[in-house]
Amino acid sequence: MSHPTINQQTAARVLREAFDKVVESQQGAISAAAELVVQSLTAGGVIQVFGTGHSRSFAMEIAGRAGGLVPANKISIPDLAFYGDLTPEQVMDPHLEREPSLAEQLLAVHDIHPEDIFLICSNSGGNGSTVELARLVKERGHRLIAVTSMEHTTKITSRHPSGLRLFEVADVVIDNRGAFGDAELPLPPDADGQQRGAVLATSTVTSTLVAQMLVTEVCGLLLEAGEEVPILISANIPTGDAHNDRLRARYGNRVKTGGP
Repeated sequence: MSHPTINQQTAARVLREAFDKVVESQQGAISAAAELVVQSLTAGGVIQVFGTGHSRSFAMEIAGRAGGLVPANKISIPDLAFYGDLTPEQVMDPHLEREPSLAEQLLAVHDIHPEDIFLICSNSGGNGSTVELARLVKERGHRLIAVTSMEHTTKITSRHPSGLRLFEVADVVIDNRGAFGDAELPLPPDADGQQRGAVLATSTVTSTLVAQMLVTEVCGLLLEAGEEVPILISANIPTGDAHNDRLRARYGNRVKTGGP
């Protein structure tokens, strides 16, 4: 028998409410972000997308999936084991995302062009690698879109030496409307009256919504402008590989496939 309040029905209701919050409040920011992306793409740019921890799922929604734009490249800390000087053991350290020096190393192992635009997702917006990457790309003249939880990030102290948080560096900020601490549904206290935390993290789900809204808006703007819309199709249909390989070939090493 289900718990009266901690159950799948409650989870579905809370997630629907979270979706509604994003749709009702973030369309303006998503439109502004889409305009910047279109400017980059029509100038020959690539979307460079970065996230750590669970925010890597946002990057995977933007880059390298069916229905997504071909000129989108996922940047992630494990790249430093594949293309850089770190070992697999080092990149698996969950605290590594706090290290600012990773940002310069990540930029060095990707083929970044001046016309590229950066899209960085971080629920907290305060880890060292995230803020340093944001700072570096702005310093180098790139446009930057941030996806973050304003409820969370405004209540934390940045781990970056500057004290900055991601939203304070970006050109456009999209709020995933996540709760402080991410999980939305508090568990009842235990028998001793101690708090047991909360379940139902929403940031991954709402950030996925943001990713799909943004990509769709970008495609619509490209269509309206009479521009080509270079979209990946599923690799698991007969024509998928040929279609995707043909479009990816235009970008060479600028767009990495991201592995299986």
